[in-house]
Amino acid sequence: MSALAPAALTEALGHAVSDKRLEVLRRVGETGSISQAARDAGISYKAAWQAIDTLTNLSEAPLVDRTVGGSGGGGARITPQGLQLLAMADELQRARDAVLARFAGQPLIASGLGLQTSMRNQLPCEVQDVEVLAPADLTVRVRLCTPGRAILVASVTRESADLLALGPGLRVLVLCKATAVKVQAVDEGQTEPIQTAAENELPGEVERVSAGAGQDEVVLALHGGGHWVGFATHPFRATPGHPATARMAHSALVLALPR
Repeated sequence: MSALAPAALTEALGHAVSDKRLEVLRRVGETGSISQAARDAGISYKAAWQAIDTLTNLSEAPLVDRTVGGSGGGGARITPQGLQLLAMADELQRARDAVLARFAGQPLIASGLGLQTSMRNQLPCEVQDVEVLAPADLTVRVRLCTPGRAILVASVTRESADLLALGPGLRVLVLCKATAVKVQAVDEGQTEPIQTAAENELPGEVERVSAGAGQDEVVLALHGGGHWVGFATHPFRATPGHPATARMAHSALVLALPR
């Protein structure tokens, strides 16, 4: 079988080498079983398959042979490309450990710089809790605290929560498309803006406005630091320094683990 292309390796290993997906792949190699790998990794069987499928898509090559055991078997075997991916992950871990050792004791200021995405809104947050609303629900509600102590809620699948190992105290990056954010100026005397149960709200002040034909792009300076970009109906008349809020649906937020 051919080796993985460099670009495919970059895609598959583009995030932290402690990625839960790589742990699943490694455990498949150790146990020869997807179900056992899932149990050992502390995730569901469905989440384990999601991990393998995602890595396979990113690698552009089969990583696990699913046919081992015939029609009545349930075994699995890592392909040569899968072994190559794990070997590369080990090399990256050693290199990363060496770099971190050089800067031991210094504050980590660039944990999110390696993440390239079209989403302009990226904010480091801390997970407060993960709530399962009902036993049959396929999604969970993740409460997050921003640097300004605002609370955001993200709706993610159970499998994603498992693979990211979401739990209280975990540092994550919250991402959101600017087009999914509605900005509204806070009227004078207004203390509690109207907010729906399925919406998030971030308070801040207008920093700059770029006028458009039907909508204006608004950049907010968030309380506690950071910026958030959204859109408002043209003309947006609030001037820089005016209080405003950014609103977006729970489902609009994407969670990522910083490198």
